[in-house]
Amino acid sequence: MSSQPNSYTDSNSQHTGGVPPQQDVPQQGLPQQSVPQGGDPSGNGHRSAPEDPARQSLLNVRAEVGKAVVGQDPTVTGMLIALLCGGHVLLEGVPGVAKTLLVRALSTALSLDTKRVQFTPDLMPGDVTGSLVYDSHSSEFTFREGPVFTNIMLADEINRTPPKTQASLLEAMEERQVSVDGVSRPLPSPFIVAATQNPVEYEGTYPLPEAQLDRFLLKLTMPLPGRAEEIEVIRRHASGFDPRNLAAAGVRPVAGAAELSAAQAAVAHVAVAPEILAYIVDVVRATRSAPSFQLGVSPRGATALLNTSKAWAWLSGRTFVTPDDVKALSLPCLRHRVGLRPEAQMDGIQVDDVLGSILASVPVPR
Repeated sequence: MSSQPNSYTDSNSQHTGGVPPQQDVPQQGLPQQSVPQGGDPSGNGHRSAPEDPARQSLLNVRAEVGKAVVGQDPTVTGMLIALLCGGHVLLEGVPGVAKTLLVRALSTALSLDTKRVQFTPDLMPGDVTGSLVYDSHSSEFTFREGPVFTNIMLADEINRTPPKTQASLLEAMEERQVSVDGVSRPLPSPFIVAATQNPVEYEGTYPLPEAQLDRFLLKLTMPLPGRAEEIEVIRRHASGFDPRNLAAAGVRPVAGAAELSAAQAAVAHVAVAPEILAYIVDVVRATRSAPSFQLGVSPRGATALLNTSKAWAWLSGRTFVTPDDVKALSLPCLRHRVGLRPEAQMDGIQVDDVLGSILASVPVPR
């Protein structure tokens, strides 16, 4: 396996999934590095971004979420990157690693509305998007909004509902609107879907089709906590921590829609050199010719890698993207957009291993 950092894990950190508290990157893919303070080490004339209140507010969000969630800093950073890019996140982890708690704490720290939907085999599309309801008083049909009308929608165990209901989210995820009875209704802004799935229990599930997986900006894996982190979890509960009462845990709003909008505008101005653009394309094209893959990354995946690299560079305090930013985001951005060949699966080859080898073999711009 390649020595390159695993998207949300870091070679410089002792944390199991990535970002050191309050100053690093996301998870299994994002490197764990301190936020740079100086100029461009390559000497190409770029400078680090000046101190930005919007950036500081978003960095403070991780500290707030940490009051409720232990050991998932990389995932929190990945969620922030998704919000900065206006993209959706697929969270994968066994039950009990605080996926729901993380989303609730994040929405509280950002003053955003969140709604949770438990996806089950009998869930209907109208249960997600909303439906027309007959009003006996007015003798008319009125539209009743579904839980998708929120800022962060938690689609819990999305692979347990049939494809028809899964597909009801496609328009919302791509167009930021819902169409019912020929009328399009815009969703609130910001809007992202945070969908969860269990990586070990597949009985009675409906795997997400490639077209829907490609709509997710990032796939973040939430590992089990390390021993010290699990002791801290138990200590908090022994001291009276109630995961249903975030206010009592001290989680408070430290940013809002205004800061998020300002941050998105700043990310849009992050510079990307032509050599970095070519590097992104080379990484993506390499997935299409990898012997272990039967499905490579589409141009949408290349765009996602570009946008998330810009967001991470900005969060790191820079106004330019480096090859390390691209490497950091490659696993969470690409792992769900590729498909292993059956023979590779039989040999026990993992997607992240193949992506790591590709990152090690594609020439890095100097």
